[in-house]
Amino acid sequence: MDSCKVGLGLLDYATETQAVYIKAVHKYGSSNKAAKALGKVRRTVDMALERVKANAARQGYSPEHDMTHPVPDGFHLKGISTLYGDDGEPKIQWVKTSVDAQRQKELFAEAITALSSSIKPEPRAKAPKKTLSDILNFYPITDYHLGMLSWDEETGDNWDIKIAEDLLVAWFATAIKQSPDSETAVFAQMGDFLHTDGLEAVTPASHNVLDADSRFQKIVRVAIRVLRRVVRMLLEKHKNVHIIMAEGNHDPASSIWLREWFHALYEDEPRVTVDLSPDPYYCYEFGATSLFVHHGHKKKLAALDVVFAAKFRSVFGRTTHSYGHMGHFHNKQVIESNIMLLEQHRTLASPDAYASRGGWLSGRDASVITYHNKYGEVGRITVSPDRVKG
Repeated sequence: MDSCKVGLGLLDYATETQAVYIKAVHKYGSSNKAAKALGKVRRTVDMALERVKANAARQGYSPEHDMTHPVPDGFHLKGISTLYGDDGEPKIQWVKTSVDAQRQKELFAEAITALSSSIKPEPRAKAPKKTLSDILNFYPITDYHLGMLSWDEETGDNWDIKIAEDLLVAWFATAIKQSPDSETAVFAQMGDFLHTDGLEAVTPASHNVLDADSRFQKIVRVAIRVLRRVVRMLLEKHKNVHIIMAEGNHDPASSIWLREWFHALYEDEPRVTVDLSPDPYYCYEFGATSLFVHHGHKKKLAALDVVFAAKFRSVFGRTTHSYGHMGHFHNKQVIESNIMLLEQHRTLASPDAYASRGGWLSGRDASVITYHNKYGEVGRITVSPDRVKG
C-alpha cells in the first residue's frame, strides 16, 4: 500500500491503533517502511488498513473507487451509482442511503443523556396521608397512539392530538378516584404511546405510511406534558409510583427518551422509580405477586409466560402469583397457562383508517387492576372513553 491510497481522510473511520498505522504509512510512504518504523510486521499494518478502509467504504468513503460522499451518522450506505464520461472521470454520482435503526437509537440515547443534565426536576407533589400498604394499583395503558389522526366518517370516531391529551387526563381522573387507596402504583405505559417515531410519519421497521396529526416536535411536547400531569395525579393518590415506558413497534426510539427523560425529571423524588431497562420485557415484584409487561411486537401472548419466567427467573421463583400483560393487537384476550395468567389489553384510542379498512375492530377501554402482596389480583375497575365523556 502506498501513501496515495492511504489518505488522512481515513482517520475519521479509524480506531486509535489504526490511526497510528495510517499516519505512519502517510509519513513514510509505504506500509513496509511504516511497519519497520513501528516495529511491526508488514502484514499487521496491511490488515489494519484493510479493516479501516472497509469500514469507511461501508459509510460511503473510498477515494480510490471515486466514493467521496460519506453518509451522515445515523444512516448506512445502500449503494452508489456513478456516471463516467469518455475521459474516464466521474461526472454524476447518486448515493443511496437508509436509516441505521440501531445507530438512531444510540444517537437518541446520547442526546437524552446530554439533555438530562440540564433538566429541572419535577417539584415534589404532596403525598397522601393514609394508604394501604398490602395492595398495589396497576395502571396499564397501551397503544395510545398520541399523534394519530382519525376521521369519524371513515373510522367511526375522531382522534387527534388534543382529543388524546384530554381523554388521558380525564381517564386517569376517573380511574384514580374509583380505585382503592393503595400505597403503591405501577404506571405501565405498554408501548406505542406515540403514533410516529420521528420526522417521517411511517412505521420504523416497515415504513408504512401513517395518518399523523401535527409535527413530531409538538407530539413530543404534548407527550411529556400529559405524562407529567398523569404522574403528578398518581403521586397525589399513592405514596410510591413506579413507571414503565415500554418499547413499542411504533415508538422504539421514543421509548428510550421517554424512559431517560422521566428518570431525569424525578431523580430528586424518592417516591418515583423508573424502569430504565433497554430490553423490551419488564418486571415488578410485589410481595408474593409478580407483574410482567411486554408490548407484544416480539412475542405472542401464548408464548410470553416462558419468556417472562426465563428472563426474570429469580423474581418468578420467589413469587406465588404471576401476571403477564401486553397490548399491540388492541383487543382483549386472557390465557391462563400452567405458570401465570396472561392478559392482552384493549386500547383507549380510536382505530385508524388502516385498522378500520382492514376490519380489525374491538372495544375501547382500560382497567385499573388491584393486586394484593399475598393473594394476587383482588379487584379491578374498567373505564371506557364513553364513560369518561358521559
